[in-house]
Amino acid sequence: MSKSKCSNSRPDIVNSMKRYSMSKRSQSAIEFVIFVAFLLFSFTILFLVIQGNMYDKIKERQIFAVKNVAITVQDEINLAFQSSEGYSREFKIPEKINGDNYDIVLTDGLVYVNTTDGKYAIALPVKNVVGGIQKNTNIIKKEDGEIILN
Repeated sequence: MSKSKCSNSRPDIVNSMKRYSMSKRSQSAIEFVIFVAFLLFSFTILFLVIQGNMYDKIKERQIFAVKNVAITVQDEINLAFQSSEGYSREFKIPEKINGDNYDIVLTDGLVYVNTTDGKYAIALPVKNVVGGIQKNTNIIKKEDGEIILN
């Protein structure tokens, strides 16, 4: 009888060990899936943060470029105003700002620069001038006390 009890308990132990082994593998698989999901979530958050920072840098660069064009025109007009009679100078305004189209207008004592998509704009005060500003080459003169553009 004792032999039969041993032989019966042995398959129970083997089955128990198989179940334990299967349970351990299942747990490992679940832990692996959780770990991969955590890594995927972490990389997604990191990507979103980096993309947000890049957008901010691009926006700052565009604002600076629009402002720089307006300041260039303002400085040229101020220089001509402070110069002596007969002053003449050629200066250039870019066709595009960082690859974007823009408009530039002199009106009511302001130089107004804005991108055509309307996202960026600036208006700076300038002395009254005769004529208008254009993209590319401009000629500014001081004749008879007036500032003449183009």
